[in-house]
Amino acid sequence: MNRRKKYRFFVICCLALDLLVMLLLGYQYLDRKIPDEIQISRDSGENAEDVTEVLSPPLVTFEEAVTVSQDGGYILPCKLLGYIPFKDIKVTPVDDQEVYVSGSTIGIYMETEGVLVIDTGEIQDQNGETKEPAKNIIRQGDYIVSFNGQKISTKKELISDIAELDGTAVTLEVSREGESIPVSVTPVKDTKGDYKLGIWVRDDTQGIGTLTYVDQNGNYGALGHGISDIDTTQLLNIRNGALYKAQILAINKGSKGNPGELAGFIRYDDRNILGTIETNTKNGIYGQFTKTADDGITLKKMPIAHKQEVRTGPATILCSVDGQVKEYDAEIKRIDLNHEDTNKSFVIQVTDEELLNVTGGVVQGMSGSPLCQNGKIIGAVTHVFVQDSTSGYGIFIENMLENTRKVT
Repeated sequence: MNRRKKYRFFVICCLALDLLVMLLLGYQYLDRKIPDEIQISRDSGENAEDVTEVLSPPLVTFEEAVTVSQDGGYILPCKLLGYIPFKDIKVTPVDDQEVYVSGSTIGIYMETEGVLVIDTGEIQDQNGETKEPAKNIIRQGDYIVSFNGQKISTKKELISDIAELDGTAVTLEVSREGESIPVSVTPVKDTKGDYKLGIWVRDDTQGIGTLTYVDQNGNYGALGHGISDIDTTQLLNIRNGALYKAQILAINKGSKGNPGELAGFIRYDDRNILGTIETNTKNGIYGQFTKTADDGITLKKMPIAHKQEVRTGPATILCSVDGQVKEYDAEIKRIDLNHEDTNKSFVIQVTDEELLNVTGGVVQGMSGSPLCQNGKIIGAVTHVFVQDSTSGYGIFIENMLENTRKVT
């Protein structure tokens, strides 16, 4: 093969690769724009034609709907360019629903299911040698649930058991990625004469967030994203928890490279408990709300919007930065109806000058702030963009309500 032919072959390969990349990116774009499943209003009498008109993605055509359930649910096949099978959309009719929308600041306290291992560490023994007894045995992110066959729930119980060690190996049962695993660790006597296992642990977490809604049955949803451990970055497995009244003391204004935060005060008193925390999921925290609006919590009845109703353009955000829930102007910039991370389904930008002057936009602690459009709640704020504090991600209210139904 001469030089000219080699060059031509190289150019053809590059063009083919570019075409392949374009096709993959185009497929990903359409996949995000067309949901795998949508809900429609049973009361309004929406049908397949209404669905296709709302979605109307480029290069995609819809086939005749196929009924699959007695409640009126059906499958809507769609094809690329009218010929290439793309995906089947599951359409489920549901009753119209209203929830009590909040925006009030809340305090959060959760206890883990077992004792969370943050990391393993080194111990200097009585001979001056450095040992790491738990290395490659216990992993960061493990939950210790029993000690020599005895169940443990708190760090205090674990410390008490370790204090009674005599140098013999101990058997710990750990929960790792949902699987129960027994491990054996031989303690090391440190320079003070105490036996240690060489592990760093935690059994609780707390923070500030925003209450999104309470449904007709008293079940609430908050944050719009799960609570992960700051060290392991893993979603926390929780044993129980509670919502508390919280007071904002200061606001660290967000800026480029600095997300900012609401600094609050939580008084951990039973009289200040607002509800239970029963589940911690990637789409938020959920439980039973036990207080009323008389306790300083804003609750406003509002219909929910299905995700296909959400439009780019003007919207509002409900949040409390001065002790009172107010409605601020914002804008929906981009919508992904089928994003792989459900709590990053659309991009919102704060446009209200009052809120921008106070917070710089979206700050930590505002997660869960309800987002409204056309008189309906469409979702909640979930994340802030580190490089642009005026903007962040949001989650559809549909996705949050799915977890509420599971709790119920």
